[in-house]
Amino acid sequence: MSTDLSAEEQQLYDMVCEFADTVVAPQSYEADRTHTLSMDVVAQMGELGLFGLPFPEEVGGQGGDYMALGLAIEALARVDQSIAITLEAGVGLGAMPIYRHGTDEQKAELLPDLVAGRALAGFGLTESEAGSDAGATRTTAVLDGDEWVVNGSKQFITNSGTSITRFVTVTAVTGERTRPDGSVSKELSTIIVPNGTPGFTVDPGYDKSGWRASDTHPLTFDDVRVPAANLLGERGRGFANFLRTLDEGRIAIAALATGVAQGCLDEALAYAKTRNVFGVPIASHQYIAFTIANMQARVYTARLAWHDAARRLDAGLPFKKEAAMAKLVSSDAAMLNSRDATQIFGGMGFMNESLVARHYRDSKILEIGEGTNEVQLMVIARELGIG
Repeated sequence: MSTDLSAEEQQLYDMVCEFADTVVAPQSYEADRTHTLSMDVVAQMGELGLFGLPFPEEVGGQGGDYMALGLAIEALARVDQSIAITLEAGVGLGAMPIYRHGTDEQKAELLPDLVAGRALAGFGLTESEAGSDAGATRTTAVLDGDEWVVNGSKQFITNSGTSITRFVTVTAVTGERTRPDGSVSKELSTIIVPNGTPGFTVDPGYDKSGWRASDTHPLTFDDVRVPAANLLGERGRGFANFLRTLDEGRIAIAALATGVAQGCLDEALAYAKTRNVFGVPIASHQYIAFTIANMQARVYTARLAWHDAARRLDAGLPFKKEAAMAKLVSSDAAMLNSRDATQIFGGMGFMNESLVARHYRDSKILEIGEGTNEVQLMVIARELGIG
């Protein structure tokens, strides 16, 4: 780890690394093979307090910050991306919107179980034609008396169908707004929809190329009625709220991707030192040595980027550009390091039993989720006043 960590932060990272190596790693291949999220591992993460890391103690959290969460996610991602994204989504997409935008009643009802890891929640943003372009959202929520009536569908929603999933926060069109120039735009709001509500269907999970042990489903809403009090945050502020959620999420994804890059480096270095070809370890060949050196440089750069973005967030400083850069740099590092590690492993790197093979499959989504890397370039350019 870089030297800017406090003793407490280093202790947290080391603790989660030990948990990842002794508890998470041994079950990762089987979980990937069977497309099964281990709820026992999730429960143990809850017992360690990982879901409560960035929340204050008064709501049941650990009193930490976003840096602490990122350290835990990075440590887990070294050995299992599915488990790491379960934590990232459980906190950033499930609990954090409630903490930031919920009423006192919503917080009191929902946060205790979320921050303890006893419950999970999803964030229903993406649709077939709406993701980064949230203005294309088609899901609607119409106020009928004292109830919202929700209709539409969502896709690629993480943690939406586990045995402990409590609800999904859904972005929906709740009306129209007239801009100062006279043009009309959609009014987007966020609505809490509890699992099990009549008309709310969690459709069968996806057959994914990667993150195969992560719980991910499409969702359908057919005249789903929830109380008007289930509005999360101010009506019409759904767009602004989800932008904040995405900005923070990019830092967490950057931490995850850095963990992947580190895990691939660790695996490649150990293998290159012990794998003999023509009587010598392959690490003694300059091409292999230089490849691993480049892998180390990518890890170092990615870690500095997400650390800086997290420190800025925790200090209350602007962080949108830094989060986008961290996500861009680290996801590239994960993809390149997983490719290089697979190449170093040769034929064994093509076997799913190999961690580097799973990282190679898993890492592609890091360039897509939480805003594609092309979107990150757009964000960075706009923050520079161009594009």
